[in-house]
Amino acid sequence: MNISMILDMAVSAGERPVITVDDRSLSAADLLGQARRAAARFGQYPAVLYLGANHLAYPVALFGAALAGVPFVPLNYRLGDQQLTALIDRHPGALVLRPEDLDELVAGDAAEAPEIEAPWDGDAVAVIIYTSGTTSEPKAALLRHRHLMAYLLNTVDFGAAEEGAASLVAVPTYHIAGLTNLMSNLYSGRRVVYMSAFDAAEWLATVRRERITHAMVVPTMLARIVAAVDGADANVPTLASLSYGGARTPRPVLEHALRVFPSTGFVNAYGLTETASSVAVLGPDDHRDAFGSDDPAVRDRLGSVGRSLPGIEIQIRSETDEVIGAGETGLVFVRGEQISGEYGGRSALDAEGWFPTRDLGRLDADGYLFIEGRADDTIIRGGENIAPAEIEDVLLEHPGITEVAVIGVPDPEWGQRLVAVVVVADGAAPIDPEELRTWVKDRLRSSKTPDAIVFRPELPKSETGKLLRRNLVAEMESSHA
Repeated sequence: MNISMILDMAVSAGERPVITVDDRSLSAADLLGQARRAAARFGQYPAVLYLGANHLAYPVALFGAALAGVPFVPLNYRLGDQQLTALIDRHPGALVLRPEDLDELVAGDAAEAPEIEAPWDGDAVAVIIYTSGTTSEPKAALLRHRHLMAYLLNTVDFGAAEEGAASLVAVPTYHIAGLTNLMSNLYSGRRVVYMSAFDAAEWLATVRRERITHAMVVPTMLARIVAAVDGADANVPTLASLSYGGARTPRPVLEHALRVFPSTGFVNAYGLTETASSVAVLGPDDHRDAFGSDDPAVRDRLGSVGRSLPGIEIQIRSETDEVIGAGETGLVFVRGEQISGEYGGRSALDAEGWFPTRDLGRLDADGYLFIEGRADDTIIRGGENIAPAEIEDVLLEHPGITEVAVIGVPDPEWGQRLVAVVVVADGAAPIDPEELRTWVKDRLRSSKTPDAIVFRPELPKSETGKLLRRNLVAEMESSHA
């Protein structure tokens, strides 16, 4: 098994554009030929490191590495020189593809490519993706060919896309969603349209110009797109599906998006790098049913990540490693063929193949999964474990707030004090901190009421929209002291 089989299957489906970047497109045959040319070069290296943005060279490098039987390693090219050098140094002798090398990689004649037989070893490492490192040093997550193919075979129907279907991809190349979006779209038969840099207005214009039918964004992108919509309707009649994920999406942003994209089906996808993409999905019908429901339990599902995908099992466990029932919050574990859970040769799977996501969550009686934050984010105040997400959700219900992060700072009496860092909506009137404290106290209880409210113009986030909670903690610990 080798992920390059996706290209062979795409070629068999006919001659049509499968990748578009700016004003240039490649057919499946062109892409396969360019990948074979690249593989002939890549075979002498132990790995291929990709340091560029979305480009025609990205799929060529990915499949070229697969054909050559060497790992493909997309790196965060936005990192500082010192951080990037440290990651490159972890791969001595590897070929490094920098932005200035990418045009050359796709400049040759695909028709002159040599015939190359892909190594058929499902256990070989296909891709190495470095975790974002929002709370620690990045770890090298290994994804083998069998993990990536298991995701595709279990969740995507080959060639099922309608003629003319096109998917807009704006997520970074070094994000698991960037990788699996490429693979799943090629497999399903949708043309992939790349944006090399995200801009909300340009995103909307591209959807209209390229007649995009499917798209995937991270929450910060979704918020900017919604803000850029001029009027009550986004006016994107071809957009059938809009998938979002990669980080927590504020409920007001999602509800606004559902209003301005009335004919678009929304999909919330939950997964990790270590799980080779999504393991749970909240589909379009779920969104519509929840958004239009008067039943609080059904409407709350807008805040869930949906139910497990085929081939995936989910467990919620207590801190003593016991499986707990519906409605109880605990640690989220997942199991399935696509789950890697491996870091540089060290497996994080338990004896029965379960992977600890390190997320806190709960399952409702119908199997909907609610993620309540990272286990490491839990605040212990006066001996009580407090999940920041519960307080954040209550604060986000306030009409003047667009974003919020609740963190704990050291306190000699209580162990930790609760600090809510709040972003006020543009044009909203100033908010009295005591008003927000009362808002929370009336809906939760005094032990979960923030001790302090801090206002900021924005929250620190990674390029993929993940809240950099550690940055806030460090800043607030310093200012609090």
